[in-house]
Amino acid sequence: MKPYQPEELPLKTIEWGQFIDLMGKANRYVARYDGLLQSVINPDVLLAPLRTQEAVLSSKIEGTQATLEEVLEFEADEKASDHLKGDIWEVINYRVALKQGRDSMKERPLSLNSIKRMHEALMQGVRGDSKDPGNFRRIQNYIGSPGSNIENARFVPPSIPVMLEALYNWEKYIHVDDKDVLVQLAIIHAQFEIIHPFLDGNGRMGRILIPLFLYHKEIIQEPVFYLSDYLESNRSDYYDALKEITDSGSWTNWIRFFLNAIIVQAEKNIRKTREIISLYETVKLEIANSTHSQFSIQCLDSLFVQPIFSSRNFEKNSQIPRSSVARLLNTLVENKVLDIAQKGAGRRPTIYAFRRLLNIVNN
Repeated sequence: MKPYQPEELPLKTIEWGQFIDLMGKANRYVARYDGLLQSVINPDVLLAPLRTQEAVLSSKIEGTQATLEEVLEFEADEKASDHLKGDIWEVINYRVALKQGRDSMKERPLSLNSIKRMHEALMQGVRGDSKDPGNFRRIQNYIGSPGSNIENARFVPPSIPVMLEALYNWEKYIHVDDKDVLVQLAIIHAQFEIIHPFLDGNGRMGRILIPLFLYHKEIIQEPVFYLSDYLESNRSDYYDALKEITDSGSWTNWIRFFLNAIIVQAEKNIRKTREIISLYETVKLEIANSTHSQFSIQCLDSLFVQPIFSSRNFEKNSQIPRSSVARLLNTLVENKVLDIAQKGAGRRPTIYAFRRLLNIVNN
């Protein structure tokens, strides 16, 4: 099988009329979601669990098994079965890479260099960390089932010189204003996967770029528009639609699939964000009324940033003095704001869970 030759961007073969029904709706929903984001006083606090859930689901597409609860429990206690530890670190790295991308974009625009740095963070100390993290591949690779070779591979990405040329073209296209920004995003995501510039981690890197591109284009105020929930639930359609581009050269089904993903996911994101905002206001009153503490807001914010935690995590995250931590946590358990997830024994700490938030994120 010969290495694939990607089309140059912007695409000249697109039939824009095929997407009119979905373009308007997708743009409206994203704008509505962004309007809601602008009303969130501290998105870093309120939407932290959604970022972790995105990392869990994007990594799951690549075969990891760790759940949101397992990742949060590990962060609370740093204990997990050996077979899960690698999966958990992949999820944590995903979150780190996404945050690093956002932070670097505050100083300079999205670029191939910033993508290489994110990739290095993504692959740090996990599966694939021996595959040249942070560098574009220098050898030909291919995608196929275990035991297959380049002759019977499912897909052979571009050769190195073609890959480099396609990457520079792709980077240039990021900074172009195409006719519709969401169609442009669909093309950017697919073209990145087709170019397959790294030896490992291309799928996750491509999905990290979805919210970052919308942030780069100032379509959303914070890079928190995540699609992995939809892509994981429709994994075979996701791969089939991408494969159709390289099999037949037709982008229509892929772009329609992607715009539909944006519509469905935006609706879900809007619902979850509203529920989180409402929970925040409800629990603010519950904590103030039950604890009468001057630390009630610090306490509240800490629950949203880390909804599964030990008293040690809680003290560190909230900056509440140790002398007040035990009383506060006991009061919150008594008033059913928190549950005890694991009772402490010996040197092992008690692990607390803020279930109402976890239920929203998991739904």
